[in-house]
Amino acid sequence: MEPVSLWVFLASAIVLLIGGGVLGAGGKLFSYNPHPEGYTRPDFASDADTGPTIGPIVEALTKRGKNIYAKCSGCHGSTGSGDGNQYPPLAGSEWVTGNTARLAQIILNGLSGPIDVAGKTYNGNMPAQAPLTAAELAAVMTYIRNEFNDVGDVVSVEQAASAIKVYEGRPQGAITVKELDADHNQMLEGEAVDPSTSVNFETLQPAAAE
Repeated sequence: MEPVSLWVFLASAIVLLIGGGVLGAGGKLFSYNPHPEGYTRPDFASDADTGPTIGPIVEALTKRGKNIYAKCSGCHGSTGSGDGNQYPPLAGSEWVTGNTARLAQIILNGLSGPIDVAGKTYNGNMPAQAPLTAAELAAVMTYIRNEFNDVGDVVSVEQAASAIKVYEGRPQGAITVKELDADHNQMLEGEAVDPSTSVNFETLQPAAAE
């Protein structure tokens, strides 16, 4: 094996020196800086930035109710259609579109035993969704009555509060259809609210009053 020529070492050294000079002169061209000069970090959009802050109360409650309903969709489906077997539909259900006191007590207490929905009998157990605030209950009820059934009204916070008061005065445990029909087959107490009433989406208070 022949020894490497001295001229090869010298040529390689010259190439390295020239290359280093080029890279050094390149400056920012070959540097990594995640925040270059003049960079400004953009603000992240919050949920409040993604839509109106003032509008009809039916829209405010429906928007809020959609988020609350997310935990119910595992059984009743994202479109409220149920599974056709164990979990009944909310779309087209007289228990959703009918008297609001019954619906509120089902949500708060859960349901035990058979229930007829859209001509079919379901015999399962629904867990209680309480505790809920009056605003949360009003929102989820308004959402399923309008998103899945187009009832066209709102369940007000005042009406939802009256349902919670009834729930708190009842012995704990899932409710049955027999009790619902006997004690809660009516509309919730409280003044009805025009769905077009303009409110602050965060506080649900009339916009004109703020």
